[in-house]
Amino acid sequence: MTLGSGVALLDVTVVNIALPTIGRQLGSSLGGLQWVSNGYILALASLILVGGSLGDRYGRRRFYLIGVTWFALASLGCALAPTTAWLVAARILQGMGGALLTPGGLAIIQSSFHRDDRASAIGTWAGVSGIAGAAGPFIGGWVLARFGWPVVFLINVPLCVVVVAGGLAVVPESRDEEAGEAFDLAGTVLTAVVLAALTWALIDGGQAPVAMVLLAAGIVLGGTLAFVAVERRAAYPLVPFSLFRSRVFSAANLMTFLVYGALGVTMFFLVLQLQTSARFSPRDSGLATLPITAVLLALSSRAAVLAQRIGPRLPMTLGPMVCAVGVLLLSLVGEGSGWALVLSATTVFGLGLALLVSPLTAAVLAAAPDRLAGAASAINNAVARTGTLLAVAALPAIVGLTGGDYRNPVLLTAGYRRATYITAALLVLGGLVSWFGLGRASGRSRGGVPGSEA
Repeated sequence: MTLGSGVALLDVTVVNIALPTIGRQLGSSLGGLQWVSNGYILALASLILVGGSLGDRYGRRRFYLIGVTWFALASLGCALAPTTAWLVAARILQGMGGALLTPGGLAIIQSSFHRDDRASAIGTWAGVSGIAGAAGPFIGGWVLARFGWPVVFLINVPLCVVVVAGGLAVVPESRDEEAGEAFDLAGTVLTAVVLAALTWALIDGGQAPVAMVLLAAGIVLGGTLAFVAVERRAAYPLVPFSLFRSRVFSAANLMTFLVYGALGVTMFFLVLQLQTSARFSPRDSGLATLPITAVLLALSSRAAVLAQRIGPRLPMTLGPMVCAVGVLLLSLVGEGSGWALVLSATTVFGLGLALLVSPLTAAVLAAAPDRLAGAASAINNAVARTGTLLAVAALPAIVGLTGGDYRNPVLLTAGYRRATYITAALLVLGGLVSWFGLGRASGRSRGGVPGSEA
């Protein structure tokens, strides 16, 4: 489960390091590169609730393995892409496979392990999966330097083969026995349409930031009202609103939206800035992010144990704050920047990630009953991907970057620094949400729905 989920998360970040090379070789604009990144995340965020729902109803292992196989075939399509449009289409197909496999992995772990062992198992899953995402730029840089950008996608195929073989051999089947056969088609279609329209509005809906924000706000308001109305009438809704009666679940998901939006846009801009303005090679850009991977590898399991002992509130508050300090250090990266600055900044950034990743996952699942593990996992993953999707779509235009500006070091540096200040603010806000939203009682709950009394 960890390997399969890691492959899906790896593909969110491994492609970022190749974006400048893809842009040059395929003649992409900045908007085209945003779609290469966001096409995958859009499909993942739109359909991940569907993946969790299908797994809960018809078998989590079954849809997990279908998703892994789908993901592998779409990765092959990405590697063969001759144009930007082809690559974007293949990335959307990749995201659809990822939407089937991502919620299933965590739900299978939740349903297969004894309650006393779950924190450790989830900590391992979250830590190693987080490492896979953080290692993406390093792996992508090494592959890009040796083989070219198509191989960045091809590396998924053998990993997926291993996951399918292991899944068939050792993974037990599980499902929600209380789920009905009906499926929320209206909610599914509405989610995909609203997110696609919102992404288009933020990337291609106009050059004026004010007009773009107003258009996006209208889509968000109308889409939210329509979604709530549809879900309240559905016999078996995609989103069980009862989960949000838990203060812990609601606060953790709001924190997820803010923090993962900031994390996603930081990595998107950082690789562009390193290669365009700081003149790092793709391989060196990947090496520059290696401290994030090393820190997550060393500290994620310890953070999970600490959160189990003292509760998630403190680590989920301090983690985003430490990440914000790392982002402010990264804002100094530019022409002439050396390894000392970059490595120290990414190390601080990694420390913050290590503090928040495992406790966040454990807090979300602890706030949900076991039978809704798939739905809870899917909702949190959808919130995380939506945060990344919207941040990567909106921030370039907000900070004044369009067209081919990412190839101009002066223009890129100015926009990059404005973006880092915004992402640092989002991270601080995420930490404050954790502190005030989780509450002291969320600390050590062992069953039930922590915070539901609020």
